[in-house]
Amino acid sequence: MKNAGNPKTVFGEPPRIDIETGVLIIGAGACGLTAALHAAGTGAEVIVVERDASPSGSTSMSSGFVPAPATRYQQAIGVSDDTPERFEADIQAKTKHRALPHLASLASRNIGPAVEWLGKHAGIEWIVLEGFLYPGHSRHRMHAVKEKTGAALIAGLLSATQARDIPLVTDAWCSTLYAGTDGRILAAAIQRPDGAEEIIAAKSIVLACNGYGGSREAIARHIPEMAGGLYYGHEGNTGDAIAWGEQLGAQLAHLGAYQGHGSLAHPHGILISWALMMEGGLQVNLEGRRFSNENEGYSEQAVHVLAQPQGVAWNIYDERIHQFALGFPDYCEAVAAKAIHSAPDAASLAAATGLPETQLVETLAQAARLAAGGAGITDEFGRDFTVKPALTPPYHAVKVTGALFHTQGGLVIGGDARVLRADGTALPNLFAGGGAACGVSGPDVSGYLSGNGLLTAIAFGWIAGREAARQALQG
Repeated sequence: MKNAGNPKTVFGEPPRIDIETGVLIIGAGACGLTAALHAAGTGAEVIVVERDASPSGSTSMSSGFVPAPATRYQQAIGVSDDTPERFEADIQAKTKHRALPHLASLASRNIGPAVEWLGKHAGIEWIVLEGFLYPGHSRHRMHAVKEKTGAALIAGLLSATQARDIPLVTDAWCSTLYAGTDGRILAAAIQRPDGAEEIIAAKSIVLACNGYGGSREAIARHIPEMAGGLYYGHEGNTGDAIAWGEQLGAQLAHLGAYQGHGSLAHPHGILISWALMMEGGLQVNLEGRRFSNENEGYSEQAVHVLAQPQGVAWNIYDERIHQFALGFPDYCEAVAAKAIHSAPDAASLAAATGLPETQLVETLAQAARLAAGGAGITDEFGRDFTVKPALTPPYHAVKVTGALFHTQGGLVIGGDARVLRADGTALPNLFAGGGAACGVSGPDVSGYLSGNGLLTAIAFGWIAGREAARQALQG
């Protein structure tokens, strides 16, 4: 169901009440479902409303990977020295210490317990990805469900929600919040596809409706470098939470922050895991030349790729990496779609991709020379090729472009996930998490640490659900 108009806040009593609940959660992605499960587990009556006919959102379009320290799942693979403090340091290192300190601490301290809680109380069977480190992470801490997809993660959360008999109302767009003069949310109006309206009164409200990636106007205003780029997120993420926040006098931060990705198969629109680059792959432009340090991070790489001729690049890698990549469902989808080109040598790869043979051969030869160099030797972009085996024929390649996945700025929340006003005081009963809240990526694309989206969706959603339930139960 597409939004019927602009979301608004009405200060005053609602004209009527059709339904009453303890906690009303707006949005049924990873954040909203985690909040619903924790709120219900705390003992509150919960209703979840979802704009779409079937819950999916940005989570289902993601790889579904969640970074978390100090979990029993890490212990199972021998990682015993990870801590929230170490994770927080990694977050801040990636942002150059520009993430809001209280949010970086809140996320890093709560994501481990949240992941553990979902494993114990929601039946989510987590595994920790081994064999490579995502950019910026100093330990193996990336958790996933065994299918390694966001769709499977959402399916697991939905199954747990259904098992608890938590009402989930779909095809229900929240158009209006009714608020008292003190900012307390009294009720929310829900629009149906046939034009019918229902007004739900609640003691606590959780905004779990993501960010504004689907609003071209907002992207042009806050993230102009991506105004002409591909949006690989849910079209319904048009900034409802930010609109309500502005109307309520909420504090907003880091609206220029976002997760980009520099490896979306073109024109197929299939995500190619950045693990290929971290395992030793490289990217070249249409001239056959490298143009960046591929190991810095896939988010900022979106900008680098889009700056190349025609806004595209080629991922180049070898058979070892190809076999490794076959462990990722998205990559298998790309293989099935014939997006992957293979060749026995560099000259043949140039013919298969249309890249200039002389330059491509030289680029691969230079990478091999760098890989054979002494430890600590880096190239002109600062990449150290000695940490992974040199690429050897046969080769594989996939044409990719850069894309915007989701925004990372939003409503600033406190330690209990309540939305803060501009003066730092908390709104009485409005909570937020995930893309609706300000994340931990700092003010721009370069600060996005792998997994930050689901990190704040689950950590902040888990806190919001618990605290909204406590408030509702207190009356």
